[in-house]
Amino acid sequence: MPRYYFDLRDHTGIELDEEGLELANPRAVRAEAAKSLADMTRDAVISAPPAAGRQTMAIAVRDASGPVMQVTLWFEIDTSRSSSRDR
Repeated sequence: MPRYYFDLRDHTGIELDEEGLELANPRAVRAEAAKSLADMTRDAVISAPPAAGRQTMAIAVRDASGPVMQVTLWFEIDTSRSSSRDR
């Protein structure tokens, strides 16, 4: 099975995947990229400062031959309409 590397990028920089994962097919690669990006997003929303604003993060997938795909997510945290119980 081919080995794929999932390099993470966010506002703090790039974290290169040194180990990679062996995955059977492109569908499994996409599923892993989506899972990793969802995990990154959850962590970013939880740890974001109150006025976080827009965030961009990406997973760049590569194999031994080079780039395979990139999955990018943009989101925004808007606290201007938070309910009174959140204050």
